Amino acid sequence: MADFKLRLPDGLATRFDGWAAERGGRSPALRHLIEQATASGAASCEQAGRLGSRPLKLTVRLAAADGRGLDAAAAEMGLTRNAWAAALIRQRLHGRPTFCRSEELSLIAIQTELRRIGVNVNQIARALNTAVMEGKVLDLELAYLDDLRAEIRAHMLALHEAFKGNLAYWQVEP
Repeated sequence: MADFKLRLPDGLATRFDGWAAERGGRSPALRHLIEQATASGAASCEQAGRLGSRPLKLTVRLAAADGRGLDAAAAEMGLTRNAWAAALIRQRLHGRPTFCRSEELSLIAIQTELRRIGVNVNQIARALNTAVMEGKVLDLELAYLDDLRAEIRAHMLALHEAFKGNLAYWQVEP
């Protein structure tokens, strides 16, 4: 059964309580209002599609010590309690990592560098395919390609380590 919650100014809540008291209390009065509201316009509300699907809300009650541990773990990663718990669940269900903001920025920087290197490699390959080079010019281009290959490997290793470390963080040891 769905549970609706809302906040009202104190004066409005008092007036509603007075009105609802004559109709069996808050819950029965609200159910009656909702039934009336949806009886005549149910089809038009569905067609309008104004309310999209919302993410599942999960409420968890923790002991004080566990709550402090959750706060510390979440703060360590720069996440909220909810984001940390959702990341843990997401990793356990789907094996997907969640990174804190500083790690996301680092990964974006690595991706940008790899893209830049890829553009350079394409330019070199195009130049090597269209030009007839001999001697030192060819040796310089090949050396530049070797440098780029080493740089790409270093960035790929950094990405691999970042994902491996993140996934290890979320693993629960038996």
